[in-house]
Amino acid sequence: MQIDISDPQIIAESPFVNEPGVERWGHYQFPTFDRLLDGRIALTFHINRDNACAYGLPAPEPNRGITSDEGRSWEIVRADAPVAGLLLPNGDRLRVGTPDMIPPALREGSYALPPVCATGVASYGNQPFNCYRHADLPPELQGVPCARMVAGSTVWVKERARLDSPDLMRRTKDDGFIPVVWLGNVHLTADNTLLVVAYHDRIEGLGADSNYVHCGCYRSVDQGKSWQLQSRILYRPDATADPLAAKRDGFTEPVSVILPDGEIVAILRTTDGNGNGPLYLIRSTDGGYVWSPPKVIRENGALPKLLRLGNGVLVLCTGRPGADLSFSVDGRGEIWSERYPLVPIEGPGDQDDSCGNNSIIALDDHSFLVSYSWFKKPTGDGQTRKAILVRRVEVTV
Repeated sequence: MQIDISDPQIIAESPFVNEPGVERWGHYQFPTFDRLLDGRIALTFHINRDNACAYGLPAPEPNRGITSDEGRSWEIVRADAPVAGLLLPNGDRLRVGTPDMIPPALREGSYALPPVCATGVASYGNQPFNCYRHADLPPELQGVPCARMVAGSTVWVKERARLDSPDLMRRTKDDGFIPVVWLGNVHLTADNTLLVVAYHDRIEGLGADSNYVHCGCYRSVDQGKSWQLQSRILYRPDATADPLAAKRDGFTEPVSVILPDGEIVAILRTTDGNGNGPLYLIRSTDGGYVWSPPKVIRENGALPKLLRLGNGVLVLCTGRPGADLSFSVDGRGEIWSERYPLVPIEGPGDQDDSCGNNSIIALDDHSFLVSYSWFKKPTGDGQTRKAILVRRVEVTV
């Protein structure tokens, strides 16, 4: 396997210089690739606070790069145009789980809510939170936010898909907001149903395990209008690989691919406010009903992104510290290459040089684009700014 990584190309740069003691976590971070309806590639990045109160807010300034020549040149615009979403067998297009589908978070005190069924303290910021049974919440706080463009139409209509997930709880965060999120990439399976490995929050009735975040495999047989729980992926860490396993939030930020033989490979994050935690790999050979025991594949990682190229190579993009790429030439994730760093590691902290929340998108069978944030781009006058960058990567086997 030969890996060729291009020089970085700057897509956007923050308007402010980095100042000691000034916290701007979330600004000019979290780049996300998508395709637009006309086939162009859009790279949308976050320029607000990383806080539930910022969910669903319009961007105050341009926050998207668009390329029509596979990343060679970019136009910077405001992210107003919806992305293309997933083309369904009936001709509809569906957007689900994309950043633009997250609705504004609602304050806990704005509704007559059911009784609190659990409490806890978040690992980030040590903020207390309340949990509520998902099935008992008001409609605005239930389900899966999505949008649909019906076949033959040019208009996107927002929907709230039904979520059938017994004992699921949703919790407050960031001083009493209740966000409605859906994190997991959706697949169209060989039998024309939809499948996703996703996480929401905690599960009631699991005893001590109710304190942890678990993932689930969901399937939709009605073109994404409802989602049914197919299997749970309970937090089952490797305490020998992670001394802090018992203190972790649990399994979060899953990403998955479906291999040509139908096997599902998923990677799960455990890094949280306690510090770096391992990335785990699981697999299912029966369509997501039964999963292998979680296996540690590296000691750190945040928001893993997984891509299967047409040449069979699996690409893993993650970070913290920094941002990097790894490759599995066996195409199944059993063996991974060395890491290919994308940003220089200078600071002692895991989040000093990059947010680590990167994005990748295939160009053809052997090449892709990767985008990431770099917190310390020199300005030429001895100062630094945050920046969003892109590189093109070629993989030859």
